[in-house]
Amino acid sequence: MNMVLTLRILGAMLLFLAAALLVPIPFSLYFRDGAAGAFLLSASITLIAGLALFASCKSRKDLSVREGFAIVTFGWTFYALFGALPFLFSGAIPSPLDAVFETMSGFTTTGSTILTDIEILPESVLLWRALTHWLGGMGIIVLSLAILPMLGVGGMQLFKAEVPGPTADRLKPRIQDTAKLLWGVYVLLTAAETVLLMFGGMNFYEALCHSFATLATGGFSTRNASVGAFNSPYIEWVIILFMILAGVNFSLHYHALRGRVRGYFRNEEFRTYLVLVLTATGLIVLLNQGRVYDSFLDNLRYSAFQASSILTTTGFGTADFEIWPVLAQYLLVLLMFTGGCAGSTGGGMKVARILLLFKHAQVQLYRLIHPRAVRLVKLGDIPVDREVMQAILGFFALFMGVFVVASCLLAASGMDLVSSGAAVIATLSNIGPGLGSVGPADNFAQVPAFGKTVLIACMLMGRLELFTVLVLFFPSFWRK
Repeated sequence: MNMVLTLRILGAMLLFLAAALLVPIPFSLYFRDGAAGAFLLSASITLIAGLALFASCKSRKDLSVREGFAIVTFGWTFYALFGALPFLFSGAIPSPLDAVFETMSGFTTTGSTILTDIEILPESVLLWRALTHWLGGMGIIVLSLAILPMLGVGGMQLFKAEVPGPTADRLKPRIQDTAKLLWGVYVLLTAAETVLLMFGGMNFYEALCHSFATLATGGFSTRNASVGAFNSPYIEWVIILFMILAGVNFSLHYHALRGRVRGYFRNEEFRTYLVLVLTATGLIVLLNQGRVYDSFLDNLRYSAFQASSILTTTGFGTADFEIWPVLAQYLLVLLMFTGGCAGSTGGGMKVARILLLFKHAQVQLYRLIHPRAVRLVKLGDIPVDREVMQAILGFFALFMGVFVVASCLLAASGMDLVSSGAAVIATLSNIGPGLGSVGPADNFAQVPAFGKTVLIACMLMGRLELFTVLVLFFPSFWRK
C-alpha cells in the first residue's frame, strides 16, 4: 500500500476539518458562551497536523482499493480524535474517552450520547455537535473528493468504500461531479427544513442544529428531551417528513429535482421502505391506542415519529417507547436492524439488503421444489449479480457476528442482557437510543469504559459497513 499517498490525503482531510472547526466561532461570539478560544485552539492543532502530513508526503499516483479502504477508516478515526478537541478544551466533556465517544457518535451519525444535561453546554459546542452529524451524514470522504484533483489522484475507490449500500450509484461519469451533485441535494434539503422549522417557532440556531441532525439521520438535539421538548405537532411532522426523505437513496432525490418524480415509485427498494414506514406506524398505533394514548391524533403523531426515527436510524425522541407494549418495542427493534435505503444517510443493514435476502431465500425454496428451474434474484427488473448477492450474504453474516460478539463483550463488562444487546444494535446500526439502561430516557454515561470502547468500534464499523474496517485486520492487506 502507498502509505505516502494515504498520509497525504489524510493530511488534506485534516485541513478541511480545521476549516470546519472555525464555523462555530461566530456563534460563540454571538451567544458569548466563552468557547471561541477552544475552537480556535482545536482548529490550530488540527491545521498543524494536517499541514505536517500534507507537506511531508508527496505522491501523485492513482489510488488503489487498498488505499481507499485505509483512507476511509483512518480518516473517520482522525476526525473522531481531532473533532473531540473542542469538547475537551471547552470543558464540556472532561474525559478524553467520553469526548471521543461523543464525536464518533456525531461523525458516524449515531446520536448515542454520554451527556446527562445537554442544555447547560455552550451553544457553539452544541452547534459543533450537530455539525459533526451533517459532515458525516453524506460522507466526509465524498466531500473531500473535491480536493482530490488537486492531488492528482482519482476518487472512485473512496466512493465505493464510503457510499452506504450494496453498490455505489454514479450519477455522472466523473466522481467529482457525483460528489457535488449529492452535496447539492443535501444542502438544498437542509436549507428547506431549516426554513420550515423556523416557521414552526424555532429560532435560526435551533432550526439549523435540528436540520443538520435530521438530514444526516443523526439525532443530536439541543434539548434534553430531544424534539419532544418543543411539544409542537407542526415541528414533529416536518421532522418526520425530512427523516423519511433522508432515509431515501439520494440519487432518487436528484432525479426527482430534475423532473423524474415517478422514479421514486419505480424503485422497488423505495416502495418497500415506504411500506415498512406505513406498516410499522399502523401496527404501533393499534398497539398503543387505549393502552398508552387515548387521543388517536396524539397516538398517530408519536407512533409515526418514533417509527420513522428508528427505521431511518435518526434517533430523535418525542416519547419514551419503553412504556409502550412489548410487541411495539419489538417492532422498533426489528426496524433498528433494517435501517434506511442504500445510498441514504441512514444506517442499519439497509432495506435493499433485507429485501434481497428474502428474495434469495424465496429462490432457494423454489429450487427445492423445482431443482432444474432457472430463477434469478432481481431488484426491480434488474437481475442481481452473483457477486453482489454473495457480498450481501457475507455482510449479513458479519453484521450478526459482530452483534453477537460485541453484545457478549458488553455483558462481560457488567451490563444486563437487554441493555447489552440494545446498546450494540443502537451503535452498530447508528441509531442512538436503545432499550434498558440506554433507552430513550437514559444515555450511555453509565456504560463502563471498556464497553464505551467496544461501542466506539461498533459505531465506526456500522457507519463504514463492516468490510471497510475489518479488511484492515487481514495480514495480506498490508503485504505487497
